[in-house]
Parts: sequence; structure tokens; C-alpha cells
Amino acid sequence: MNIRGAVIALVAAWMLLLLGAPLAIILAIGLAHSADSVPPYSLGINLDNLSTVATDPYYRDALLRSVRVAGISSMLCLLAGFPMALAIARSRPRRQNALLLAVMLPFWSGFLTRINAWIGLMAEHGLLERMLGLPRLLYTETALYIGITYTYLPFMVLPLYARLTRIDPALAEAAADLGAPPAIVFWRVTLPLALPGVIAGLVLVFIPAVGEYVIPSLLGGPNAELVGVVLWDEFSANRDWPMAAAVALWLLLVLIVIPGGLMRLVRRMPRTLA
Repeated sequence: MNIRGAVIALVAAWMLLLLGAPLAIILAIGLAHSADSVPPYSLGINLDNLSTVATDPYYRDALLRSVRVAGISSMLCLLAGFPMALAIARSRPRRQNALLLAVMLPFWSGFLTRINAWIGLMAEHGLLERMLGLPRLLYTETALYIGITYTYLPFMVLPLYARLTRIDPALAEAAADLGAPPAIVFWRVTLPLALPGVIAGLVLVFIPAVGEYVIPSLLGGPNAELVGVVLWDEFSANRDWPMAAAVALWLLLVLIVIPGGLMRLVRRMPRTLA
């Protein structure tokens, strides 16, 4: 076996170990029967849990709600992240590293520390209420979107920045010299060329956001019944591992279909925008 074949075999074995084996375990548990034992299931072929997730309003609505929250949060990150990435990409080279460091700076502190800081800001009689006169935002859907957007914004900015720095500035300058206004230059030149970075950022934000557990629990309150919260409740509180595995399988299907469909759609967008 040559070196190339050995490397491919090593990567395939690594992927099989880290992806195939966990997926097989989840699938086996999802098809199992609940049992009063340790672990709390007995292996078998049972499709009731999968059908229950698809038909029961509690599970179905939690999954759809998670998709909606993750989709809106991804678009909010795009709207906030694109101007940031564009400004960094067009700044002087000696300033770009400092600006990128500022984007990554929140990761220097713990995740729970940052979320608890937002709890203090948005709580009743918190800093936002005292300084800006805003009503209590904590335990609302607005707080949920703020927390997710704040947390995952760097995952949008970095791929956009990496893509925008590869675009030749002469293309936008040529369009402007031909009389195109800035909005047309952005829509016809910058955005189509930046679409690979847009898609990468949307996928990087959407995938972790759709299964988020900590932010809905701490900022969204008891009404934020997202699929991550439902998974935890089924696995830990109810000890219904087959149902939790069935929810996870449906979530995995969503994470395959939606990003895959998005990437297929965007392959046609440059021709449409042009």
C-alpha cells in the first residue's frame, strides 16, 4: 500500500470510529424498547419512538421551534457579521490581526461566565433596565436570540473574513468605474463572490444552534422548549433513552437535509445574482 492509500485508510478508519460507531449506537438505542433496567432499554426493533417524535406535538414542535430559532439566529449572525468581516477585510493589514483578536476575545473567558453576564444585564433591575430603560428581557425569546447570536457570531465572521480577503478589490473598483453605485457593486460583485463564506458561516452557526441546551435553559426560561432541552429531559429526568435517541436521530436528519439543501440552492445563486 502506498502512502496515499495509507493516509486515506487512516482517515476512513478515524471517521468510522468517531462518526459511524456513535451513530450506530444511537440508532440501536433509538430502535430499542424502554425497560426498567440499567441501562434503561432492551435492544430490539421498535419504530414507535421514531413515529412518536414525528407525530406527537410536543416533540415535533420542539424540533420545528429549534429549526426556527437556529435559522433566525443564523440570519442575525449574518446581518451582524458581514459588515464586521467586510470592515476587517478592507482595513489596513497591520490592523486586521488586532480586529480579529477583538472578535475572538470573548472566547478567552468561559462560556458559562459569559452567559451569566448576560443574565445580569437582562434581569429585572439589571444594567440594561437601569441605563437604557428597557424592560426585563431575561426569560424571553429576545434574550434567547441575543444569547445565541452573541455566542456564535465569531463562527460567522471568521469564514466571511477568510473569503472576503480572497476577493480582488480591483473587481469592485472596476464595477464602480463603469458607473455602478455601491449597492449594485455589493449585490453583483461582492456578495456572489462571498457566497462560499456566507454558506460556511450559516452552517457553522446553524448546526450548533439547533441543538443548543445551555442558552435556552439559562436565558430562555421554562418556555424555551427547544430540542436540546427535550433531549436532556428525556435522557436524564425521564430516563427514556430510546426516546432521547429517537429525537437525536430526527435532529440528525434535519442537520443533513437543511444544510445540504442550502448548499445546493446557493450553487445556483451566483448565476441568479449575476
